[in-house]
Formats: sequence, structure tokens, C-alpha cells
Amino acid sequence: MDDPDCDLAALRRTYAQFRVVNRLVAGWRPIYRRRLRPILSRTTPTTLLDIGSGGGDVPRALARWAARDGLRLEITAIDPDPRAHAFATERPAVAGVTFRQASSGELVEEGCRFDVVTSNHVLHHLDGRELAGLLGDSDRLADRLVVHNDIARSRWAYLGYAVASRPFGRRSFIHVDGTLSIRRSYQPAELADALPAGWRAVPQFPARVLAVRDGGG
Repeated sequence: MDDPDCDLAALRRTYAQFRVVNRLVAGWRPIYRRRLRPILSRTTPTTLLDIGSGGGDVPRALARWAARDGLRLEITAIDPDPRAHAFATERPAVAGVTFRQASSGELVEEGCRFDVVTSNHVLHHLDGRELAGLLGDSDRLADRLVVHNDIARSRWAYLGYAVASRPFGRRSFIHVDGTLSIRRSYQPAELADALPAGWRAVPQFPARVLAVRDGGG
């Protein structure tokens, strides 16, 4: 998927399948209930930046949940990849969600600030320098909370996903990309060691880990 010359049709099918994968295993519903909903308001909009939003299913889901709860949430979802941005903006619009083709560094340069910064399945794509850059950008962009949600590497997660995703991976990257992502991902203790002061690695079930920064920068 990260290859700029990969098959575009297969990539778009992968973005579409991510909606199902994220709904089943990414655990955003409990993250919303426990970490996001308590700081949202019915009267004052809360601003949220989702970094590396891909096909856009996570920010759309967050916006829908907040709307159903009568809470005001304004989401900016960014991805520097033009293919992801094109796919996301072609989907039906959801009130409260704006998509931009941009990086977190560009928003820092613009002086943007948000109440909350999130990402989904981004950390395992980054080397040490890139991880430090993302965390630094998150500190500069967030006033109240940062939650980066990712896979926690484990043998059972790899085997379970490899078996479950194989039938759906013939015409997309969902199987190959997913198994590679699990191999690249952190165990909670490894992520804790990679995080700077003020950040916490929080294990989640099943096979998840959060990088959390309360209060932002």
C-alpha cells in the first residue's frame, strides 16, 4: 500500500475493506466512550484532528457517534497521500468531517491547534525519527488529548488475522498489508520505551496499544 506505484484498483478496494476491519478490531467505539465522549460538549464544539486518515472511515464513525449522543465534534482528517484523499472525498459526506491532503508538519507550520489529535494504524509505519516527528507534531497541535491507536504485535493476533483475512485478500492488499503491519507493530513495552516523557503506552483488548498524551503540548 505504501508503494506509490501499487495497483490503484487494489488500493481502493483495500480502503473500502478497512471500514470492516477497523470496525471489527480497531476498538474505536470503546476509545470514543472512555476517552473522547467525556470531554465533548453539547454546546461548545470540540475540534479533533485525525492524522493519516486513509479512506476516512474512522473520522466518519467518530462524527456519527458524537452526533447520535447530541455532542458537537468538528473533525479535520488529513492524509498526505493523494490517493487516500481522493478516495475519502469521493465517499458520501458526513456532517462535521473535513478532509485535507496534508501532513501534520504542514499544520504545525500553519499554526493550527485542536482539542484532540488521533490516528489509527500509523505508528507501525514509522521509523524512529518519523515517530519522534509525529509525537512532536501531536504535542504542538493538541490542547487537551492525543490518542494514537495501533496494533499490539502478538503471535495469536498474526495467526488469527492471517487466517481470517486470506479469503478477502485476492484482489486487495488487506491480507498482505495487514500481516506485514502486525509484524512491524509494537508490543506495549516496546512502545513505552519509544515514547518520550509525558506519554503513556496503554494496552487494549484485543491486541491493541494506545500512545496517549493527556493535556497536549
